[in-house]
Formats: sequence, structure tokens, C-alpha cells
Amino acid sequence: MLNETYFSGRRKALLERLDDNSAAIIFAGSEQTRSNDTEYHFRQDSYFHYLTGYNEPDAALLLIKKQNNSQVILFNRDKDKLMEIWHGRRLGQEQALKCFELDQALSIMTLEAELPQLINGCDSLYSLMGKCQAHDKLLANTLTTLRGGTRQGLSRLGKHQDLSIILDDMRLFKQSTEIEVMRHAATISCDAHTIAMQRAKAGKYEYQLEADILHHFAQNGARFAAYNTIVGGGDNACILHYTENESVLNDGDLVLIDAGCELHGYAADITRTFPVNGVFSTEQKAIYNLVLKAQLAAINLIKPSGTIKEANDEVVKIITQGLLELGVISGELDKLIEDEAHKDFYMHGLSHWLGLDVHDVGDYFNKERTRVLEPGMTLTVEPGIYISPDSDVDEKWRGIGVRIEDNLLVTVDGNEVLTSGVVKSVDEIEALMASNN
Repeated sequence: MLNETYFSGRRKALLERLDDNSAAIIFAGSEQTRSNDTEYHFRQDSYFHYLTGYNEPDAALLLIKKQNNSQVILFNRDKDKLMEIWHGRRLGQEQALKCFELDQALSIMTLEAELPQLINGCDSLYSLMGKCQAHDKLLANTLTTLRGGTRQGLSRLGKHQDLSIILDDMRLFKQSTEIEVMRHAATISCDAHTIAMQRAKAGKYEYQLEADILHHFAQNGARFAAYNTIVGGGDNACILHYTENESVLNDGDLVLIDAGCELHGYAADITRTFPVNGVFSTEQKAIYNLVLKAQLAAINLIKPSGTIKEANDEVVKIITQGLLELGVISGELDKLIEDEAHKDFYMHGLSHWLGLDVHDVGDYFNKERTRVLEPGMTLTVEPGIYISPDSDVDEKWRGIGVRIEDNLLVTVDGNEVLTSGVVKSVDEIEALMASNN
């Protein structure tokens, strides 16, 4: 687990990137109502977690950089004996000063009154604009107070800047301790997928495989999934974000599982597709091997100086040519690529950043994702082919949905596949599933 010295190092790194004579404020998450007077399980805001590791709601972190001196101030909830009896312990200000490397710890109830005085004299304020209407309103009131407070010795801020531009780029590059957490999350998730393959059989329900996966996550210290688990049997696999997970698994169908745990805030994101009965049909094997060929080619291109666009372009060529050779589509290859014929069957992107959010922050530079890859970046590689039941193709292909997804770390020499712990070749899958019968 990441310790406080690690988080304080991140705060120092952020302060170094801020303009001189400026301040930055980051807000914690808040509890969200599920129904009536019950709440969803609290999950800390990723930016706040990144800088603090503090896991209570209703808090704010203020960084002040003036004349080469800096302050780190946490505003958090007060100790409250009655509330703690009902809802759990609170750290409070005194304990926060002991547990975190802070200059001050103040009550969150005083934030609106204290903030104008604390940032008075700063030339600019950084915040995560547009994330929360209430927080934006509080900051707008602060700026108004500064503008109108000349008689009280207050001075207006010159600039209000978007902090995400700095923080997103910091979060894009993972440090060694983060990478170890992500490796552990990947291992837990790989083992869960293996268990699902071993326990799959005709007559089970999708939600039963989901339960097997979530049970393994929790048993290994990852209490929650990083996102809603997808277990799509048969043509449900052709629905990209299928999460109902309510259908029976039929003999002769494939099942697509997209699942990853969250560990200490960091996500894994794995997809595997396999036959319910443990044996691929001829058509299923052909589509599966085409997706696997495309994925392996893309993985080889994930390296320093490469781009996601280059990898996706290669995937498009392989999938289009493969579908043409199988007779799923017809025409001239170059024209089919030019016309983006693949989008009827492969309609999503190849990759996304991965980290504290499953679709993690970080600039791709443009829609085509031409940012040059660098060591320390973590991302997914996930081509797929989805032939819906109503596709205008030979009936034997209809209802086949395949996606194969792995998590990669860009290294100095190329990449490390963090999720290699779960099998993905046809022979390996069939052997694993046969060994459990």
C-alpha cells in the first residue's frame, strides 16, 4: 500500500509545477445517495486520492506556493461522537496532523470563511473546474470576496486555472510503487478469469460467473470491481457494455467476460472470451484467432516512440483482411479499409489509459490518439469482433462476439503485459477447461 511519504512526495511534485505565488485546491468526494436514506459505498475522488491517500468524504486539500515557501493544508470533518457511533470513525484535525505531512489541518466547516484569507495575495488559483457545481460555486464566491475586499486588505486573483492539465499528465506516468499495485490487481483479476473459465458450463447463469469473479476479488483484498462486470453469453457478447448478466449460458455459445478488480484505488481491466462447453466451434475459432492475431500484432507495437494510432491501424488492416478471407465481407481490401468496413464489426477504440480510473486521465493529443508512448504509461489493448444476430452475413457467423483485452506497461525496451497470467490461445483455453471436467 502507498504510504504518506509517497503522497507527500506527489504534493511536492505538484507544487513544483505550479506557478510562483499561486494556490491549488482539490476537493474530496462526497457520499452519494442510493435510495432514501442509504448511500452507495464511498469511493474517494481519484485526484484527491492521488495526492493524499485520505479516504473520508467532504474534505479539501489546499496547496499554497508563495516566494519559494509552500503550505499544505487539509480541511476535513470534525470529530463527532454521535456520528461516529452511527457511521464510523472520523480522523479529525488533531489526528490528521499526526498521520499526514501537513502544515495545518482545519475544519471543513470553516473552508468558505478561511479560503479568501489563505489565498490572499496569490496571483492565480488552480482547481479542477467543472467537476462539482457546489465546489465551483464556493470558489466563485471566494473570487468575488477577494475582488470586493480591498478595504479588508484583500486583493483579486489574476488567473483561475484548470489544475487537471497538470494533474492528468502527472497521473499518466506511473511510478514503481503504483506499478506494483497494478501488477497485484492484475494478478487477482487474472486468477478470477481463470476461475470463471474453470466453472463455466451450460445451464449456469451469467450472474453466477460474475459472483465467482467478485468473490475472488474480495477474498484477495480487492473488495470492489473497478467497473461493472460484463458477462455476456451468446449474442449478449455483441453488446459492448452489457451488464445485465441475467441470461442462461447455452451449450455451443461463447461467453465474453470483461472484469477487473480495484486495489488500493488502482484498476485492472481484462477481457477474455471462451466457449461455454470448453470447445470452440469452427466459426468461433476462426473469429477468435483473428482477434488474437490482431491483438498480438498491436501489443508488439506498444513501445516507446510508438503510438496507439499505429497499433490500431495495424489492427484494422488485420481484421479487415481476415474478415475478407473468411467471406464475412466482400470487396477489394484497400477500398474496404478506406471505407472503414471494419466498423460494422469492430466499432470501438483499441486502447485507453489505465490507472486510478479504469478509463484513466491523460491527453491522447487528438481523436486518433497519436501521442508518442513513453515508459511508465499503462494502457489496455482490446480489439474485438462483434457480429450481431441481425448482421447481413452468412448465418453461421451471426451472434459471435469476441474481445481479448490485456493491460500493458510501456517500458524502456518495449512493454510488459501485466495480465499475462490468464490464458488466451485456443489450445490453452480448451486445455484449461478440459482439465476441470
